[in-house]
Amino acid sequence: MAYYFNKILKASFEDAVGRVTAALGREGFGVLTVIDVKETLKKKLNVDFRKYHILGACNPGFAHQALEAEDKIGTMLPCNVIVQENQPGEIEVAAIDPVASMQAIQNPRLGNIAEQVREKLKKVIETL
Repeated sequence: MAYYFNKILKASFEDAVGRVTAALGREGFGVLTVIDVKETLKKKLNVDFRKYHILGACNPGFAHQALEAEDKIGTMLPCNVIVQENQPGEIEVAAIDPVASMQAIQNPRLGNIAEQVREKLKKVIETL
């Protein structure tokens, strides 16, 4: 089972990040964190890396349900979505498949929640 789903966009990196953030919002997700991997690696290791952002997306309703079902699930939240520039004008967007990640947890109450989150994240990727 793949642990993510993705799509290639023909867009600028900045446009893609904006489109992803807007699409997440339409599905009830907020972006809690943005990690600029390129900037971080340059600052910490002085290495050059492609444009790559990790967006920490959270749907509060589903996060609450998951936390009620499994108190340690916060170790796997928020749902990460990446935006990376494969080459100028070609941007890959990928989202975690929460069903795949929940297989590591032996709690059947999480299955339905993960399925619902999966459908929303798939819709985000498909509508880009």
